[in-house]
Amino acid sequence: MYEAEREALADRLARREDLSEGTVEAMKAVPRHEFVPDARKDDAYADRPLPIGDDQTISAPHMVAIMTELLDAEEGDRVLEVGTGCGYHAAVTAEVVGAENVFSVEFGEGLAERARETLARIGYDAISIRQGDGREGWPEGAPYDAAYFTCAVPEIPDAVVEQVRKGGAVLAPVGNGTQRLVRARVGDVGIAERETHGGVRFVTVRG
Repeated sequence: MYEAEREALADRLARREDLSEGTVEAMKAVPRHEFVPDARKDDAYADRPLPIGDDQTISAPHMVAIMTELLDAEEGDRVLEVGTGCGYHAAVTAEVVGAENVFSVEFGEGLAERARETLARIGYDAISIRQGDGREGWPEGAPYDAAYFTCAVPEIPDAVVEQVRKGGAVLAPVGNGTQRLVRARVGDVGIAERETHGGVRFVTVRG
């Protein structure tokens, strides 16, 4: 029903953000309307965040696309997501790396359960989701090739950095109040280098 709107949105984002083919195809593949409340389905392909309950939001499509591009993951990479929310961003990541390679941590028990149900219903049941404090990562799934946060942190937690292999990337909105999207490269010990990719506004990590 919403396929034409989804394709048009992805094509607009591709032109505006200079996205790779892989990111564009992932955005076209995932039905965002399945992840939003019923009353919001007609807004699903507007390029803005939407409320999903529990004082949380589904990120605007352009932000999901930009983060997918910056993460620069490949098929077969193991990826840790902190902040499952409704599961939409995890599904986009799964289109890139494979659902069995996505491990996502959600603080809210209700959100985690609804995300599992939604993802299973539309064919992403191989994504692993657990309820817990995302700042601690998911040690049992490590090492990861990359990790990203869908919530803002004062600083990238050491525990997550330690679970990403050397040379891997960690992407996160960083800051109290003013937030910047930071991509960090993991070195021999901790973060070896960081890049900042502009101002962002995300909900704050819970825990």
